[in-house]
Amino acid sequence: MAVYTQVSDEALAAFLAEYALGNPLSFKGIAEGVENSNYYLETETGRYILTLFEKRVNADDLPYFVALKQHLADRGFPCPSPIAARDGSALRTLEGRPALIVSFLEGLSPRRPNVAQCHELGAGMARMHLALADFDLVRANSLGPASWPRLWTGHEADAEGLQPGLADAIAADLSEIAAAKPQALGLPRGTIHADLFPDNAFFLGDHFSGAIDFYFACTDALAYDLAVCLNAWAFEDGGGASLDYNFSKGAALIAGYESVRPLEPSERAALPVLARGAALRFFLTRLVDWSSTPAGALVKPKNPLEYAGRLAFHRKVNTAEGYGA
Repeated sequence: MAVYTQVSDEALAAFLAEYALGNPLSFKGIAEGVENSNYYLETETGRYILTLFEKRVNADDLPYFVALKQHLADRGFPCPSPIAARDGSALRTLEGRPALIVSFLEGLSPRRPNVAQCHELGAGMARMHLALADFDLVRANSLGPASWPRLWTGHEADAEGLQPGLADAIAADLSEIAAAKPQALGLPRGTIHADLFPDNAFFLGDHFSGAIDFYFACTDALAYDLAVCLNAWAFEDGGGASLDYNFSKGAALIAGYESVRPLEPSERAALPVLARGAALRFFLTRLVDWSSTPAGALVKPKNPLEYAGRLAFHRKVNTAEGYGA
């Protein structure tokens, strides 16, 4: 289970006494998630999610994340809404960790998204971008291109051990993406989710019912969010090899997005390098976790080779049409 910090009955009772939520009726850990400790909480007033932020999350960023979710909720975008305590503060401390209670969001995360869900996800993400257009707070992308050489250094042998020739291929990706200078393309920017994988999106049937887990949210190119989702939603299971890209899903995702916010020509032109960069970002963070997570750890690291396969596909794509646009 992805619960790193255990909460005692006594600590929970003292914590909830600071809220007007009534007595707890149910409290249990949630297995999903790899960054923080999450609990399902039901009280006399309703259902909630309690998150304890672990050491990988910068505590200085937490007010940004809380304000972002409150901004979205205020504009009617479906996402968990922060619950304030009696003193008006949403961020508090529990078991020595920063803690936050948010509203419960109805829906299920698709294990194998279908074409209709990809279209809905694209439209939902575009609505999120528009809802955040007047969000004034700024947070740099801590896992943007500037961080990739640092993540890569010292892990070349780990990559080569996964697949012969992979170290040279990744080094070439780093060099070629840096030469393309995606951060200097003048693309429309704003607040993005940056991690809108299927397990962070909820659906009721094929209807998009909301997004969760905004803890990688940042200020970056809006089209980069779309590129992240192409990697996460449009490849089938099976190792991420190039033939596993599903053009119907990719086309639906892009069409769904453009049904709400049409891409500018510069964004369409940049989509191949953005998609390749997004795949490289997730390959590198997975590689770091893969090589540093001890055997027997409660959370199993994800296989970096899935994103090595995606990178192999992206290297051959030169236009947005190559993704079904």
